[in-house]
Amino acid sequence: MRIVITGGNSGVGRATASAMAAAGHEVIIACRSLAKGHEAVSSMAGDVTVAQLDLADLRSVRKFADSVDYVDVLVNNAGVLGLPLTRTVDGFETHFGVNHLGHFALTCLLGQRIRGRVVSVASSNHRMSRLHFEDLNWLRRRYNAWAAYGESKLANMLFVSELARRNRSAYLSDPGMTATSITDHGSAGLRWAGKEIAHRIAQTPAQGARSTIQAISTDLSSGAYIAPRGPFHQWGIPSVVRPVAKAVDPASAQRLWEMSVELTGCDW
Repeated sequence: MRIVITGGNSGVGRATASAMAAAGHEVIIACRSLAKGHEAVSSMAGDVTVAQLDLADLRSVRKFADSVDYVDVLVNNAGVLGLPLTRTVDGFETHFGVNHLGHFALTCLLGQRIRGRVVSVASSNHRMSRLHFEDLNWLRRRYNAWAAYGESKLANMLFVSELARRNRSAYLSDPGMTATSITDHGSAGLRWAGKEIAHRIAQTPAQGARSTIQAISTDLSSGAYIAPRGPFHQWGIPSVVRPVAKAVDPASAQRLWEMSVELTGCDW
């Protein structure tokens, strides 16, 4: 299979790319930094290449999509967490713009060139969030980085739910609490927590990648959500988890799709 993994240069994405390449698949790591991508590939065995993709810039998303003639599995893995209020090149709040809209645009632009399935990497933080459809881009609300991240991950859940409703093959994977560099650009408190707390009790990237690897090959029904079965779905062997109602609400999923089309100019 040919597998495209966004953000495959670090963390869970890197562990996923390494495992898939070692299993004999063709892997394309799509990431913002080519240098970091090539550094990651240097430690991998198998057929792995690197391509430039900045999910915070829709022009970059279109350029990358134009370069892909087909893909069997698209893994929407890249993400940001805990950022201060910043905006993408196109003016979107960065968590929503990168974690959801960038991947939404990429998936829709590739469209029928996705011959197999879409896998989106989720987070249990979606359970504590709700989408503010009246202000998705934080133009009027008081900004909260944790809430912004949670809303973007709820959007990931709804996106896959809508893909499944539209008869596309799509799955959700949740790595659980995993020691990665995703907190490196957050607040001082978040950086401290990422290094001093999470790295002591969190899973390794290889353990976190197990959910994605399972989602790539599972024969479960489209829309399935795979997450660690341990306490609060943060640790342990992956298993199928029933999503909370708001994460699969048809009206919310359709509304988000329509608004995402309007914001990105992309549709499948």
